[in-house]
Amino acid sequence: MYVDRGIGPVSRWTFRRELCLPALTRGSSPVLSARAAVVEDGASRMEILMTVSKFASFCTMGANASALEKEIGSEQFPVNEHYFGLVNFGNTCYCNSVLQALYFCRPFREKILAYRSQPRRKENLLTCLADLFHSIANQKRKVGVIPPKKFITRLRKENELFDNYMQQDAHEFLNYLLNTIADLLQEERKQDKTNGRLANGTLDSQNNNSNATPAPTWISSKDEDFLDLSVDVEQNTSITHCLRGFSNTETLCSEYKYYCEECRSKQEAHKRMRVKKLPMILALHLKRFKYMEQLQRYTKLSYRVVFPLELRLFNTSGDATNPERLYDLVAVVVHCGSGPNRGHYIAIVKSHDFWLLFDDDIVEKIDAQAIEEFYGLTSEISKNSESGYILFYQSRD
Repeated sequence: MYVDRGIGPVSRWTFRRELCLPALTRGSSPVLSARAAVVEDGASRMEILMTVSKFASFCTMGANASALEKEIGSEQFPVNEHYFGLVNFGNTCYCNSVLQALYFCRPFREKILAYRSQPRRKENLLTCLADLFHSIANQKRKVGVIPPKKFITRLRKENELFDNYMQQDAHEFLNYLLNTIADLLQEERKQDKTNGRLANGTLDSQNNNSNATPAPTWISSKDEDFLDLSVDVEQNTSITHCLRGFSNTETLCSEYKYYCEECRSKQEAHKRMRVKKLPMILALHLKRFKYMEQLQRYTKLSYRVVFPLELRLFNTSGDATNPERLYDLVAVVVHCGSGPNRGHYIAIVKSHDFWLLFDDDIVEKIDAQAIEEFYGLTSEISKNSESGYILFYQSRD
C-alpha cells in the first residue's frame, strides 16, 4: 500500500520512476525513451517524472482492474455497476476516499445524477461532482481508473485550503463539499424553485433552566439541520457508546450560562442534543484527532471503536418522525497513519453483497470480516493505525 507522507507530488512521482524507468529505456516506446533522455533539471525533470508516473500507473491499473473483474466473476458482477479507482493528484487521497464513499451511498449518487440531467448551469463544485459521477456510471468498461482532474481543479480554485499538495483532513473536505452543495441548491431554489435538495437530518437541542432559586422552569427547544454527527471516542468502546455520549446532558454554568429570554438574564441550565428527523444517509465522524497542550499539536487517537454492520439510533427525541429507522453500513473512510497532516486515506464500501477497498487508483475485493481490522488498536503503545474515521450508514427504508 502506498502511503502519502505529506511530502508533495514530486516524491511520489520519483518513487514510481525508480520502479518503472528501466522498462522504458528498453526501447518499446520511442516517445517515452526520448523524453527519458532529456536533461533532468527544472521543468524538463518534472515532465519526465509526470510522464513515467502516468505510464507506471496505467500499467498497474490495467493489471488491478483485470484481477478485480476476474475475482468478482462475470455472473456475479452487478448489472449497471462500475468500480473505478481515482487518480491521486498529489496527496488527494483525502478527496478520493470521500468521493468513493459518497458514490456508493446510492440515494446520494442518484440525487447527484438526477441533478446533472437538469438544464446545464454555470460550472461549480456541484456540476463537477455530477460530471464525475456521470463519467463513472456511464463507462463502457466495468472496472478501471478515472482521473478526477476537473473536480480537483475546481476544488482548488474555490478554496485555498485545498489549493496545495499537502495532506488535508477528509472530514473537513466532506463538510466543505456538503455545505457547498447545500448552499448552491438553496440559491438555485431561490432563483427558479428547483427541487434538488439532498436529504439531511434534524437535531433537537433542548435547554432546561435549572436555577436553584424558586423560579419557573422553562424548556427551550431549537431544531438544527445537520449533515453529519461528530462524536468523541474512547478506548475499547463502540459507536453506540459514542452516540450515547453525544446525547448526554451537559450543564451550562459559570461563563457558559444560558441566556433565558423569559427571565431576561443568564441562568444555569442543562443542555442535550437528540436526533429529531433521521436522515436517509447517516454520516458519523469519529473525532480521532485531539489537540495535546503538552505537545502543542494534534495527535491521533487510535482507540478501538467497534462499528456494527447494522445500526439503530436510540438517542432520538420524543417527537421523532421515524425513530425505528434501521441503518446498514455502506462505506467507511479510513485514516492510515499517526496524525492529521500525515498518513493516507482509503475507503471501504459495500456494493450489493460484497465489500471493496478503494486505495486511490487501486480497487480490491475484501471479505466482510476484514472490516474489523479498521476498528482501531486495543493498545495505546502505537499511534500508527488504520482506523475508521467517517462512517456512512444508509437507511433500509
